[in-house]
Amino acid sequence: VQLQASGGGLVHPGGSLRLSCVASGFTFDHYAIGWFRQAPGKEREGVACISTTDDSTHYVDSVKGRFTISVDNAKKTVYLQMNSLKPEDTAVYYCATDKGGYPWRLCLYENMSELWGQGTLVTVSS
Repeated sequence: VQLQASGGGLVHPGGSLRLSCVASGFTFDHYAIGWFRQAPGKEREGVACISTTDDSTHYVDSVKGRFTISVDNAKKTVYLQMNSLKPEDTAVYYCATDKGGYPWRLCLYENMSELWGQGTLVTVSS
């Protein structure tokens, strides 16, 4: 049972990246799955979360209009498309699950998560 996150890297301000989180070892039904990030010296925050049941989403205000979370249930993969990246988006990004949960709950209350992937580093710098 695991989550495998990938897709991080170095990008210039204004650039784009797509993160992927692949789930294995469990069924993908009725989960909230989300992306979190932790910047140096800051607390981890929920960035974007999605329901595998109805594709409902929740975003933190700072990424609305720039980031898009999506799910491919057949591939058991959740994506985070990040556009118009800013230096303040620099962080280690993690994916996490909340079985039976709602996107807003997972994003706001990370202690509801029962499984975390390893982080992938996103660096936005000129």
